[in-house]
Amino acid sequence: MDLDAFERARATDWARLDELVRQRRRNGAEADELVCLYQSVATDLSSVRSAAPDPEMVTRLSMLVGRARAAIAGTHEPSWRDVTAFVAVALPAALYRIRWWTVGVTAAFLLLGVTAGVWVATQPEALALMGTPSQQEEYVERSFAEYYTPGAGFATMVWTNNAFLTAVCIATGITGIGPVYFLATNAISVGATGGMMAWHGHLDVFLQLIAPHGLLELTAVFVAGAAGLRIFWTWVDPGPRTRGKALAQEARALFTVAIGLVGVLAVSGLIEGFVTGSDLPWPVKVGIGVIALAAFWAYTLVLGRRAVRAGHTGDLEADRAGYVLATAG
Repeated sequence: MDLDAFERARATDWARLDELVRQRRRNGAEADELVCLYQSVATDLSSVRSAAPDPEMVTRLSMLVGRARAAIAGTHEPSWRDVTAFVAVALPAALYRIRWWTVGVTAAFLLLGVTAGVWVATQPEALALMGTPSQQEEYVERSFAEYYTPGAGFATMVWTNNAFLTAVCIATGITGIGPVYFLATNAISVGATGGMMAWHGHLDVFLQLIAPHGLLELTAVFVAGAAGLRIFWTWVDPGPRTRGKALAQEARALFTVAIGLVGVLAVSGLIEGFVTGSDLPWPVKVGIGVIALAAFWAYTLVLGRRAVRAGHTGDLEADRAGYVLATAG
């Protein structure tokens, strides 16, 4: 395709569509013209993408088509119905679709974490990397437990930090490297800390302080890693879809996961801020963590299975995603 010739031939329609989009008011004839030109320019965009995907022209036409779609359909006003649909349908569907990825990430994380812990607990040279004997003693006897100071401030700090990290993990998923690095460094860090605590005879303290909130918190990390890696795999193997369409659909659906994990991590942050460091008996604390984890998986498996069977993926509805064209008349 000769892009210069194509642009000269189509420039009049593009300019007219841009003019109609900018108008605040349109009569009936102009509204019909807007719809017809929107369809025509959308076809132009598809032709450019398939025959000569010039980035500048694709971007310009995509913006024009997007503005025209908004002018025709109007902007979408959020409502409580949207919130309900997100919580009861979109989010569980997205979580359910990556459930086996989550299980795989969990297994790999635990294997790497346990390996790092055993290495630190049994190899003096590995233990020495955790600090001097006095530094280790200070951390094991005081700092580790004192970190979990009850309070809203601590819960908020934990929540915002973890929500940011999981969002980054999903956002960098296309690279394939970001999620692996994030998960590996966290697995080694948690495992090595547990190994050091075990060597000093405080493995019980480590598990008691990690379990109440960590069961749900780490699961959120595993889900984020699974979502990121699923996006990467979609880029590698898009299946029958075009790579661009597959990535767009999966990225939108799995960004739903990133938003949902904000809520999951808010719950784990509250547990960490008000339960982990509290004076409650340890069986009660751990029981709260187990209940929170069980609730998460029940939500994912029960509502998610139902949503997926109904045809939901976690992606936007077809009209909002741009897969439905408006028609004139």
